[in-house]
Amino acid sequence: MSGLRIGTPQQFRWLDGIVKTLLVLNLLDAIFTLVWVRAGLAREANVLMRNLVNEHAVLFVVAKLGLVSLGSLVLWQRRAHAGAVVAIFVVFLVYYFILLYHLQYSSLLVRNLIAD
Repeated sequence: MSGLRIGTPQQFRWLDGIVKTLLVLNLLDAIFTLVWVRAGLAREANVLMRNLVNEHAVLFVVAKLGLVSLGSLVLWQRRAHAGAVVAIFVVFLVYYFILLYHLQYSSLLVRNLIAD
């Protein structure tokens, strides 16, 4: 059995937008992470990427963007399968909540700077 197959062309166009947004969210996460880590305000949560963010910023961004892009490509190629669509939405939600966390942290920093 090959799994449940789903999707219309219109749904896939919509899903394409979700994947593209996911890639933008990943880029924003990389930028925020670099800013926080380089400013000494945070540390990279991913143990495998921690060395890169601390010592090789460009390689960190390339690796982060490359890995998420590759994963997104694999899921996109399997978009007719329900499991791949669910995985796309889960990863999108994870990066969405990470962005909200970054924005919340940013607002706290700005408030503290204004208060000082």
